[in-house]
Amino acid sequence: MMPPVKDFFDLANLYKAFSDPTRVKILWALHCNEMCVCDLAALLNMTKSAISHQLGTLRMRNLVKFQKLGKVVYYSLADDHVKEIFERGFDHIHHDLNNLFFKSCCRVSD
Repeated sequence: MMPPVKDFFDLANLYKAFSDPTRVKILWALHCNEMCVCDLAALLNMTKSAISHQLGTLRMRNLVKFQKLGKVVYYSLADDHVKEIFERGFDHIHHDLNNLFFKSCCRVSD
């Protein structure tokens, strides 16, 4: 039985968050440490405004959470699922897909 259609749209929207290199860099930084906008901007050599805009997208998709301490807002990954998605993505891009695919599916006959 197929999941509801809405689930497919929600999953596609989740993956869209990973389609922007800046958002992926932000997630990588937050994968390592909780950070404020100023620190993220300095690390990524971007404006605070640009970082804040991308963090808004990540917050809407529940990929990051924040806590306010005084006047400073600190961001971190929303939960271990986000960390796992991120790590699995890196595993996938570094996996030798060519060997798996061509050895099992595409035998060339002489």
